[in-house]
Amino acid sequence: MNPNLLLYLQMIVREIESIIKERLFKKKAIIISGPRQVGKTTLVSNIVNSLSLPHVWFNGDEPSATSLFKNISSGELRQMFGKNKIVVIDEAQKIENIGLTLKIIVDNLPDIQVIAIGSSSLELGNEVNEPLTGRKIEYFLYPISYEELINQHGSIKEKEQLSNRLIFGSYPEIINHPEDAKENLKWLADSYLYKDLLNLDTIKKPSLLTKLLQALSWQVGSEVSYHEISQTIGSDPKTVEKYMDLLEKAYVIFRLQPLSRNLRNELKKTRKVYFYDNGIRNAIIGNFNRPDVRQDIGVLWENYLISERKKYLGYHQVFSNQFFWRTAQKQEIDYIEEYDGTFHAFEFKFNPKKKFTISKTFTQAYPSHTFALVNSANYHTFLTS
Repeated sequence: MNPNLLLYLQMIVREIESIIKERLFKKKAIIISGPRQVGKTTLVSNIVNSLSLPHVWFNGDEPSATSLFKNISSGELRQMFGKNKIVVIDEAQKIENIGLTLKIIVDNLPDIQVIAIGSSSLELGNEVNEPLTGRKIEYFLYPISYEELINQHGSIKEKEQLSNRLIFGSYPEIINHPEDAKENLKWLADSYLYKDLLNLDTIKKPSLLTKLLQALSWQVGSEVSYHEISQTIGSDPKTVEKYMDLLEKAYVIFRLQPLSRNLRNELKKTRKVYFYDNGIRNAIIGNFNRPDVRQDIGVLWENYLISERKKYLGYHQVFSNQFFWRTAQKQEIDYIEEYDGTFHAFEFKFNPKKKFTISKTFTQAYPSHTFALVNSANYHTFLTS
């Protein structure tokens, strides 16, 4: 790869960087979470370095850091921080009672901005929610988004990379080092991405977690039945549901609920499952073949569009409900957003020549709606507006 282009990619500006800068020193703790290896530490480092203010950095992975914050008072914190104006705590979920510590900093050291970084909502969410009520601002960082990439080098160049995005995804390391994409994705998918889960007492069978991920990889875009998956992987439905909850809290997968309000025959209890990144999904099933020879191109396309749309909505603070729609007669719509009193329906077809007619059952049940067919020729609008 051209070294100049590599440097160019490494300098990608994250969408929420300027937003976070505007919210600093408002007497609130800044909480940044997201999947492992999406660039949270790099993001905070860029923010801190751009401010030219004295700062100190702690890492919860280091035993010395965890012991420093144990049963500490506001006076001791003041002495420990000295003249530093910004305090960064990385891997904050590893520090015992981190929520209470952050509360002490916010309440007693108002001239100091504390930023906590976490790679899992498993412990971090539980730790900070109650102690930091009204004292925190939370941000979520995703793998690099389509919008961030086109802001960097334009829509034409990014569209040329569509095949790579569908197969290898958008993790920073993958974009910056495409020659090592397969190796790095395998490393992430094998355990690193969800290593927080492997340390939990509730995970009795790590091998079952791997089987579950493989099963979910093959069911992207389809309704997921806990009962059917439990039979596939040799477990029980309750364990499957519990492990899926944990995978969602570790930011590996997310679920989409069905729209069911007006018709008796609408599906109500099933869920669709998607991966935050196509590359992780492909690494789990061990398939990095080109899109033009894939039998699952529809799955790749749907997962890519919905995960990218999730990034857009999150970064632009578009508050909407997201659904899929399907009836017992198998009438369906891939994706729906509800906001401003209107249902915005989308169908995904990779091939621009494919046609789709929206179901009259849907249009009659939900008369206040819009509809768009999203394909590989027109997806830019869907991911940027």
